[in-house]
Amino acid sequence: MNIPKTSYPRIVIIGGGFAGIALAKKLSKQEVQVVLLDKHNYHTFQPLLYQVSTGGLEPDSIAYPIRKILKDFPNFYFRLAHVNAVDTDKNKVRTDIGNLKFDYLVVATGSKTNYFGNAEIEKHSMAMKTVPQSLNLRSLILENFEEALLTSDLHERNALMNFVIVGGGPTGVELAGALAEIKKGILPRDYPDLDTRSAQIHIVQSSDCILEGMSAQASSKAEDFLEKLGVQIWKNVRVTNYNGKTVTTNTDLTFEAETLVWAAGVKGATIHGLDAEDFITNGNRIMVNAFNQVKGFEHIFAIGDVASLITEEFPHGLPMMAQPAIQQGQQLGDNILRLIENKPLQAFKYKDKGSMATIGRNKAVVDMKNFRFQGVFAWFVWMFVHLFFLIGFRNRMVVFINWVYNYVRFDREARLIIRPFKKKHNITNHQ
Repeated sequence: MNIPKTSYPRIVIIGGGFAGIALAKKLSKQEVQVVLLDKHNYHTFQPLLYQVSTGGLEPDSIAYPIRKILKDFPNFYFRLAHVNAVDTDKNKVRTDIGNLKFDYLVVATGSKTNYFGNAEIEKHSMAMKTVPQSLNLRSLILENFEEALLTSDLHERNALMNFVIVGGGPTGVELAGALAEIKKGILPRDYPDLDTRSAQIHIVQSSDCILEGMSAQASSKAEDFLEKLGVQIWKNVRVTNYNGKTVTTNTDLTFEAETLVWAAGVKGATIHGLDAEDFITNGNRIMVNAFNQVKGFEHIFAIGDVASLITEEFPHGLPMMAQPAIQQGQQLGDNILRLIENKPLQAFKYKDKGSMATIGRNKAVVDMKNFRFQGVFAWFVWMFVHLFFLIGFRNRMVVFINWVYNYVRFDREARLIIRPFKKKHNITNHQ
């Protein structure tokens, strides 16, 4: 890997997501050597992936080079690598570009789509966890409308314009809202010779409410917003299979759809060597203690989505969201320095800053600790928070300008099929 030898403690971070970047920043000017490994050379702002999928933003608006984020930090090294395993006996990480010894290891690999063992759904559905997946979904949506123009088969045309979103969490709700706005304001202009009114957007939710982790008030209001946009919500329905054409459920309900987006859950993206039953808990996440240490190790840590820190308030682990990951990364930086200096560690305490979701133009729901609100003000709060947490001044400006333009013109101009995508080539849908 050509990492220089050093007298400083070497801290290896696997993963350049919210947690890994927050930790690297915290350690930036300390007397340690930091090596960050990731299979991509950029950090992705995942909360806005749905806007890439629906043509609202280009991918470079929500992605930022890892090297540029940390370019001014001394003793920092980045390597583009896929980590194959962790050798806990020899304190080594094994990658596709070589092996590297560590003094301290932090696993911040995040999460991946959870298909709950259904290989057919995994093969034929679309995921939206990475930039390439979002671009694939954008291409497929646009290609479906192009194909709908060419067919005289009404049944096939309807299937091409039907979109089934499995999962009523923030990802599913935000994607459904964006698709509904495209149907209402953009498709009639782009396809005047196609009856786009027959396009249908469905959310299939296995429980009795959407936005399950938010308040009943937010869930109810979001459902109201979606229904006014023409989205059909099916609650207490579980998708059991999808063969690329027909969606079957645990009820008599079926859908004929060329596009199924799987947003029904995620699981920890664990690494071989730390994936044995002794380390793993619910959601395929690595068990950690109050200091984010992996069970049985003082010098190996896990943070972010891949880590399961169980507390009285969160008996199933902290929420798999950006805020817990950022806070864990920042606090772990302090704890590693304390460990190096032989000082007692401080337990991690998550400060819940609330949750939010947008359903479209002037429509959002926000749950804060002491109050809740919905509608236009919530929408402005949602935009401000997301702009604030984007990395890079250029990205913030580009996204802001795009949002203003889209709002004024009621348009999404990134409706480009740059990389054509065909489901028949989609052997496994995750990258």
